[in-house]
Amino acid sequence: MCARWLLAVACVWLVPTWAAAQPIQVRDDRGTEHRLSAPPQRIVSMLPSLTETAWVLGVGSRLVGVDRYSNWPAEIAKLPHLGGLDDAQIEAIAALKPDLILASTSSRAMERLEALGFTVVRLKSESHADVRRTLDLVARLLGNPDEGARVWAGLMREIDAAATRVPGALRGQRVYFEIGGGPYAAGTTSFIGETLARLGMGNIVPPELGPFPKLNPEFVVRAKPDLIMGVQREQAALVARPGWNALPAVRDRRLCGFETPQYEMLIRPGPRMGEAAGLLADCLARLGSANSR
Repeated sequence: MCARWLLAVACVWLVPTWAAAQPIQVRDDRGTEHRLSAPPQRIVSMLPSLTETAWVLGVGSRLVGVDRYSNWPAEIAKLPHLGGLDDAQIEAIAALKPDLILASTSSRAMERLEALGFTVVRLKSESHADVRRTLDLVARLLGNPDEGARVWAGLMREIDAAATRVPGALRGQRVYFEIGGGPYAAGTTSFIGETLARLGMGNIVPPELGPFPKLNPEFVVRAKPDLIMGVQREQAALVARPGWNALPAVRDRRLCGFETPQYEMLIRPGPRMGEAAGLLADCLARLGSANSR
């Protein structure tokens, strides 16, 4: 009897240890299989949205370096900033001895780090589906497999709540969302376009042009957007473009210009998309209120 009791107690203690020792296996968005013996403890993130993802998933303390554009939350400022997509500081990254590097699929500089034997997980985040997959994959990598679904469900609730604040009179109106100072736009199939659709808005960019197409200014003139959204610092130059003063959005002052911190949140496909939807809804609510006077 005593022997059985001791064996049972031993099994209770051994099960968590065995579970924790199970290897972590994922396939990234370039089709590369990665197998980690344990959750990584020294992480370098080379994309702002991935930095924010790691932080919201609760492992900010494991970040040892980030790209030059990562700036949220404020605690990130104290970490080494290691360049960008194509000018990553390879030697500085290697010196940090990361056991995981999170990067974009489009970062060519990461190939050198892969050649040096580092684990580089490449991720694509153009659509809502991409963001959901990234959250799930990074959560599994970090040893918190249920956190990805929890964060995703939360931001979807935020988007749905934001949609209730959009004035009915504006629903269905077609938006031109400008990336930077143009000529790129957030298309229908981009995560920004999909958020706008969930808010009840249309888009001047047809799906066949892809998520972030480069547009000729004349395309926008012909499309006649009802609303224009973009970064605030470009608004004056935008309305001064040839022919743009005749656009319905410019003529009727249906413009949403966002200050840089807000705009950066809007164009980052990550865990703050729900908050970003709130910013869009707030501007639409202000426009609706102004038009009703």
